[in-house]
Amino acid sequence: MDLVAKDLKFIWHPCSQMKDYEELKPILIDHGKGIYLYDKDGKEYIDIVSSWWCNLLGHCNPKINERIKEQIDKLEHVIFANLTHEPAIELCEELLKIIPKGLTKFNFSDNGSASIECALKMSFQYQYQTGFPKKIKFMCLSEGYHGETIGALSVGSLDLYAKLYQPMLMDSIRIEAPDCYRCKYGKCRDSCNAECFEMAEKAFEEHAEETCAIIVEPLLQACAGMRIYPPVYLKKLREICDKFNVLLIADEIATGFGRTGKMFAFEHAEVSPDIMCISKGLTGGYMPMAITITTDQIYNAFYDDYSKGKAFMHSHTYSGNPLGCSAALAVQKVLREDNILQNVKLRGFYLHERLKEALIEHPNVGEIRNIGLINAIELTPDKKTKTEFDSSLRIGYQIYKSALKKGLILRPLGNVLYFNPPLIINTEQIDKAIKICKESINEILTC
Repeated sequence: MDLVAKDLKFIWHPCSQMKDYEELKPILIDHGKGIYLYDKDGKEYIDIVSSWWCNLLGHCNPKINERIKEQIDKLEHVIFANLTHEPAIELCEELLKIIPKGLTKFNFSDNGSASIECALKMSFQYQYQTGFPKKIKFMCLSEGYHGETIGALSVGSLDLYAKLYQPMLMDSIRIEAPDCYRCKYGKCRDSCNAECFEMAEKAFEEHAEETCAIIVEPLLQACAGMRIYPPVYLKKLREICDKFNVLLIADEIATGFGRTGKMFAFEHAEVSPDIMCISKGLTGGYMPMAITITTDQIYNAFYDDYSKGKAFMHSHTYSGNPLGCSAALAVQKVLREDNILQNVKLRGFYLHERLKEALIEHPNVGEIRNIGLINAIELTPDKKTKTEFDSSLRIGYQIYKSALKKGLILRPLGNVLYFNPPLIINTEQIDKAIKICKESINEILTC
């Protein structure tokens, strides 16, 4: 039995209808280098989606490899309760230099969903211990996605992930999210004053008394189709949270570490959250690690004699793993020494302009939006009405299959195709990816 047959016999792949694999069998990846992956037959694929958005600096980056190799001979893992180690301490020092102002305390976990659960529990307990026991609910934006554990699903709004599990979920307060492509106020994304924030204002007026925190994906609702909204929305959100004593949780798992052109998306708004969750690019896609970062004010609400019962009794076996911390330290070193953010600004502009040049006139391309190196191509059967393709047609999936044959991993979000490449991508590689993307769109949606 060959390896692919064994895969299909044993493995239940994530976020997949396994029946699809009868036609499109798993691609057996042998190795990776830079922005490329190579299968067992030597075929090359451009990883334009950064392997679920976590591969920040390319596959098998030699500097990250070396740091992990050094660490593995010293300490692979240790319980993180009452014990510590140098890589974790050094990582906190490095992150303090780049995170939004006011964030000072680091709680380690092992994946993005876990860091969200940590943030939800932390904010709930904070409100209880500071005299607001009625603040027990959470607000979130519609079409949001924060992970797939029960708490994370409860503050998400995508039916694809959450609808079936509704009886199990917490009752959260959902605010209609900005949708700049189909703006009901008729505004342009770049010049609006977030008129849609009135939805949030209504929710706060009605529910702030019972709300402990609101969680948002800052500026970019990724799983919703890479929806991008203006920084002024976050400014207004910061103000209203302060007014009503509601904590502001930033889910920077997908947006952190340069993806949006700044180290963190919240920097675009020049305000800070009360709690920030980071993962994915934190270790460059090498090791599962996440951190929930918060303020001295929140931390101090838990600091007391043990007998008072105020400790945050939340833990993960792999919290503060030394190998993960070492990978994250190497990522920080590369970001700093190789001027990666400057590359993001230059390549981001180039990628967006080239995509527009190649595709904006296509009759089924409604919009090409971008922030940093992230670009999203919204497909529509009618550019004037901005209607969506019938989901049963699986247009994005058909284009994805076409692109795979040509050597491009272009995993769709419904009718949205996106480029979210490793930050080291160069112009030649961008041109090659766009060429394949255009050919694949034209193959499925003939001009």
